[in-house]
Amino acid sequence: MTQSKTPADVAAAAIASPVLILLGPPGAGKGTQARMLEQRYGLVQLSTGDLLRAAVAEGSEAGKAADKVMKSGGLVSDDIVIAILRDRLADPDTARGVILDGFPRTTVQAEALDDLLAESGQQIDAAISLEVDDEAMVHRIAGRFTCGACGEGYHDSFKQPKVEGVCDVCGATNMKRRSDDNAETVAERLAAYHKQTAPLITYYEKRGTLQRINAMGAIDEIATTVSRAVAEATRNRSMRSA
Repeated sequence: MTQSKTPADVAAAAIASPVLILLGPPGAGKGTQARMLEQRYGLVQLSTGDLLRAAVAEGSEAGKAADKVMKSGGLVSDDIVIAILRDRLADPDTARGVILDGFPRTTVQAEALDDLLAESGQQIDAAISLEVDDEAMVHRIAGRFTCGACGEGYHDSFKQPKVEGVCDVCGATNMKRRSDDNAETVAERLAAYHKQTAPLITYYEKRGTLQRINAMGAIDEIATTVSRAVAEATRNRSMRSA
């Protein structure tokens, strides 16, 4: 029979488990970098959307509460999200460390997250902000299209298929663009992100955990820089716990 973890066990595991936050506007590459960190460090990516869907599917108390709100067309409260996150952080696989993507989005949520982590002796080790040039980002996102059959990604400027309209991978001719990947909508999304996230950037900057990363370079170069930031955060955690 598996024994329940004692508070001492949880605290000991927390010392070695980095808690990272990925910040960045749409198209900055958060998903790509999160997958890289999962593969390189064995960290677990936790995104708000995935957590909500999983909690609803599992039928947990918090999941039932979230399901009721979503079915009524409402926004899931911070309290429910925190409850779902608390349940997820109790799972054994998160002992390796986690990457939070999509939460927190406000300073109120950040404070609630700090309180939650403090319950098990944890804290945010690094808030990694993937920073972009807005004008270049509008061009990057607005030029994207994908193969409707296999999902292979292309771009008007950076990666055209070898034969116009024909997928290099599967040969399909069903190319698709997202309806919201137009210049005006992308610019609006970026403006909304900056307005919402600016206080959060300041919040983590004041706490000395903010790591600004230029996300306009090659994916591998960005990954190397992000890895350095994670390594530094892990070293700092080890020094605090020594």
